[in-house]
Amino acid sequence: QGLAHVTNLSIEQPRDHLLVDPSTRRHMEIEQVAAGSGGTSLADLLDQCATPMGSRQLRRWLRDPIRNHCELMRRHDAVDELGQEEYAQPLNSDLRQIGDIERIVSRIALSSARPRDLHRLRHGLGLLPDLHDRLSVRVAKLLQHLANDCCPQKALLSLLEHAIQDEPAVQLRGGDVIRDGYNAELDELRNLRKDSSDFLLELESREQTRTGIRNLRVSFNRVHGYFIELPRSRSDQAPSDYQRRQTLKNSERFITGELKRFEERVLSAKEKSLSLEIRLYEELMDQLSEHVIRLQKLARALAQLDALANFAVNAEQFNLTRPQLVDEHLIEIHKGRHPIVEHALNSAFVANNLDLNDQLRMLMITGPNMGGKSTYMRQTALIVLLALCGSYVPAASATVGPIDRIFTRIGSSDDLAGGRSTFMVEMSETANILHNSTPNSLVLSLIHI
Repeated sequence: QGLAHVTNLSIEQPRDHLLVDPSTRRHMEIEQVAAGSGGTSLADLLDQCATPMGSRQLRRWLRDPIRNHCELMRRHDAVDELGQEEYAQPLNSDLRQIGDIERIVSRIALSSARPRDLHRLRHGLGLLPDLHDRLSVRVAKLLQHLANDCCPQKALLSLLEHAIQDEPAVQLRGGDVIRDGYNAELDELRNLRKDSSDFLLELESREQTRTGIRNLRVSFNRVHGYFIELPRSRSDQAPSDYQRRQTLKNSERFITGELKRFEERVLSAKEKSLSLEIRLYEELMDQLSEHVIRLQKLARALAQLDALANFAVNAEQFNLTRPQLVDEHLIEIHKGRHPIVEHALNSAFVANNLDLNDQLRMLMITGPNMGGKSTYMRQTALIVLLALCGSYVPAASATVGPIDRIFTRIGSSDDLAGGRSTFMVEMSETANILHNSTPNSLVLSLIHI
């Protein structure tokens, strides 16, 4: 029903992406590990993003790699520049403070943003000038494009600074969200509430002098409102204008005409100020909704920047190298490694080579169980996948041609709930490969004999 946050639609063609079917995703453990393995997925291993929106962008790229070599080289250029030591750390620090603008913008569009959301948005917008200055001097074209989308939004920042308290309440119904000075009527109602404490102290002192009861107290609670409290032993000394309000075990509570009038005035001011604050907040949300498109563009740019910076961090931490993308039909990998297995090993990973081209389009690998065959096959698929995501890859060098699909037929499993035996699952996966693979597909099939 609520689609205010959907501001545009785009058409994606299958030919624009590296297609990976659900079975292959499971075998490669891209986002989820095999049931019961207790291992680490590729997404979990690589995700060191500074923001939740960066993490979501990373998973989108892993889920939908692209085949456009020009766009991929733009990502690789950005990762190369972001990997420079003097730039990576300040950028990561700024991004960690920005927060999840992507989600906040959706809430603004749906008018469901909470006061703390606007507080975080204001803080994030305050960091944009420094972030924009750092990006604007970058050479990589993609970083220059992202810099344009991360321009400071002075008008929006000024509105939020003027409207929202430095530390607003968690819930709007609690009040204390709109900043003093934003609305004159609200300030007047708040001042009436603040002056009440001075009045109560003055009334308490006056009544103590009048009655001679030094432990007389003027108090308030949410159930009974304002009252004058006397010890039970002194309650018979209450003046004639004191009207009994409540009897407790050790005390008596009274109300006077003066205190009753004050209570009505203060409670009315509190109710009016809260009602006015809610109305002002709703008007503010309407004003913010006019900025949704610009904020969405900002959120997308920050998410991409975070994911690219994450690729740069991974390249340094996991010793990854930049892949070469060519138009020839080949896959050449020198000293390739399986990133997940390498991370899990206590000993050094034994790197492997691969050379496929127009003259050698198929390899048959034999060996005993646990000999490393499936690891070698999976690492090839993961290197190709990462290269087409815009990431660096776990190899000394890698050259990848035009790959349109990845198919795997690795491991034995059944689907008893779906009425399919192990044999039927294997035959279904094999049939899928035979019907949908093309001359540009990477097919990895493990057969147990």
